[in-house]
Amino acid sequence: MKYLLGADFGTTSLKMCLFDEKGKQIVSESAQYNLITEGEFVEFPAEEFFNVFKSVLKRITDKYPVYAMSIDTQGETLIVLDKDNKPLTNAIIWLDNRAAKQAKEIEEKFSVKGIYELTGQAEIPAGYPAPKILWLKENKPEVYNNAKHYLLLEDYIIYRLTGKFAASRSLYSSSLLMDIKTGEYIPEMLDYLGISKGQLSTLKESGEYIGEYNGIKIVTSALDQIAGITGAGVVKTGIMSETTGTSLAVSVLTDTIPLWHERLTVSAYYVKKGLYCLLMWAPTAGATLEWFKKNFCESDDYAKLNTLAESVPKGAEGLICIPHLCGTVIPENNAKVKGVFFGATLKHNKGHFIRAIMESIAYTIKEYAYYISADIAEIRSMGGGANSKLWCEIKAEVLNKKVITLKENETACLGSAIFAGTGAGIYADTFTATEKIVKKNKEYVPKEDGYSVLYKAYKEKEKKITEIYK
Repeated sequence: MKYLLGADFGTTSLKMCLFDEKGKQIVSESAQYNLITEGEFVEFPAEEFFNVFKSVLKRITDKYPVYAMSIDTQGETLIVLDKDNKPLTNAIIWLDNRAAKQAKEIEEKFSVKGIYELTGQAEIPAGYPAPKILWLKENKPEVYNNAKHYLLLEDYIIYRLTGKFAASRSLYSSSLLMDIKTGEYIPEMLDYLGISKGQLSTLKESGEYIGEYNGIKIVTSALDQIAGITGAGVVKTGIMSETTGTSLAVSVLTDTIPLWHERLTVSAYYVKKGLYCLLMWAPTAGATLEWFKKNFCESDDYAKLNTLAESVPKGAEGLICIPHLCGTVIPENNAKVKGVFFGATLKHNKGHFIRAIMESIAYTIKEYAYYISADIAEIRSMGGGANSKLWCEIKAEVLNKKVITLKENETACLGSAIFAGTGAGIYADTFTATEKIVKKNKEYVPKEDGYSVLYKAYKEKEKKITEIYK
């Protein structure tokens, strides 16, 4: 049996899971780390990323022989190396907003429409690598002038493991440096930033063998969200995934990038040539329920919260939750929008509030499905929300679609392990691997369409709130 390791490098944690060739999880290990935050600056020592990686990897390799490994990572985190391939500064994390002025400069130079048609990105945030490089040019010339390599996190770890500069095209989807259709760097953008192709990693498909580290085959993975949907079996069109964790992520694959229009809200990410992922997200999903639990149900566990909500009829007897406790991203990026409960009366108890929160997240997913405008046959549900039978039932009825949960919770790690097995020659390709490996857990079929009127009432209230905070 050849063991495959999938590593998932998140914003503040690293998780590694070891799987056998059939996709059965053998062991998992993880580590947490704290970012350095000061004003708009969010950083982390690049060297520490690799130290954390080695530490967690050793816990696994001390017990099991690893045949191949892939590492999916957070997107947009920028690492700059000098002529000796040492970090010139801390890694600039994707949450960092120092480059807002430079993002605006790029928008003025290329236009949002031009950027979308080149990169698939429907907006130009300050946290993306291109604005950060421009910020270094304008504010840190000692770093910019001595930069030999600009890397993201996956290619930095791959370099430290193999000595080669290589990265997945998937990860570079949101760099503003790569043409989403060709999968190659954009000469006009590199010229504008004043950097060369030689300062960047060689772009590869997900699942390509790069080299070895202590006898382990190292293979390219993907952006963490793409690895996650791969591990959920979303490798063809017609399947939508939703991840209800702290935040919400909704994804669907398409072979055609939507045409640009003024109110476009959905960004497209590279999966492979001719296949793209439309990805939407909201800052709060499970975080809204966690907030309510912490402040009003601290002594109750999540099983108790589900029991309380199950005793309440659909629609929570008129109580409507607007779950935007951290603002909105889609359809409008507005951090000023607040969360609200509408229609509270003396008859409403904790169960009503919990059910209203659950329904509000299902309504958000329904709205995102509308923006995606794809023909969806089923929904793969992931994250902590997938553990709630009631929440899955609500989602199925609100969207009037079959909702499927999965036996493997660590889908990003499994997706990376599948890429590792593909690059190492164990699997013929990613598609056939997921067909054999990804196992469904439960299916929730909508019993009736009882939410159309309730969804309309929710949208009316949400519109009022977003208008207030414009």
